[in-house]
Amino acid sequence: MFTDVGGLKLLTLAVLAIVVFGPDKLPKLIQDTMGFIRKVRSFADTAKEDIRSELGPDFKDFEFEDLNPKTFVRKQLMGDQQDPLGLKDMKESLDIRSVLDDKPAAPVNGRTGSVSFEKAAAPASASAPLQPGERPPFDPDAT
Repeated sequence: MFTDVGGLKLLTLAVLAIVVFGPDKLPKLIQDTMGFIRKVRSFADTAKEDIRSELGPDFKDFEFEDLNPKTFVRKQLMGDQQDPLGLKDMKESLDIRSVLDDKPAAPVNGRTGSVSFEKAAAPASASAPLQPGERPPFDPDAT
């Protein structure tokens, strides 16, 4: 929220505060503001503890940060730092650097090769099995 506040803006706010409130009232204003912030934080911490105690022992590891939708979805999909969907294996098998460097891709399921966008010749027989290492025909118009 305040990530775009730079040094010049802070200096401008400080000078403006000195001009508006004066140098004699400014320390008292800062003290009052900090006291208010401490009271709000203690109220929030007390409210969190009350909610945790009312939820009971089933929710002892409940964190309010988990209510953030991004965190909630990530925890539901990934579980406890595990990879039940196999996303890490998929990420490791897709190596974009090999495509950008014009190097052959890493073997996937024991096969190597590169993708060609040229029209494939018609197979000799539609029911003939592929030879080991032979790629299936690829029709770019069909995809």
